[in-house]
Amino acid sequence: MEWVRWVFSVVSIVVLCLEGAQAADSECSLMNNSTCDRCLQNVKCLWCNTDSKCIEYPVRNILPPSSLCKLRDARWGVCWVNFEALIITISVIGGVIILSLLLCCCCCCRKKKPRNSDTRDNERAVREMEQRRARQDEREAEMKTRHMK
Repeated sequence: MEWVRWVFSVVSIVVLCLEGAQAADSECSLMNNSTCDRCLQNVKCLWCNTDSKCIEYPVRNILPPSSLCKLRDARWGVCWVNFEALIITISVIGGVIILSLLLCCCCCCRKKKPRNSDTRDNERAVREMEQRRARQDEREAEMKTRHMK
């Protein structure tokens, strides 16, 4: 459940970054050559590990362009996760969710679909019951004729 909280915080950060981007540029550039933790206290900032720069997150792009900072060196929200790890993690989680849904759908459809062997067994059971009833009716008729004599 920790990853859910983490993904929620990243989404919250994205929403907050969309607001007030102009003021963030000057605030982020003031934190150059500081620490990653200090830079990321402002949710509108992106930390680049290669040159220890605190820059404004490019809100027009979903991911920062490689000319700004490579994905493996970009930090945003928390210092211990880079964008590559974030993309891989979200892709794996999304894939697992999609596969789980498909598996559940297949299992549910398979349970609802009547099996051929079941219908054959049912047909056979119905035929046998009809034959038993017919024999029983014959016996009853025989018994009545015997008692009538």
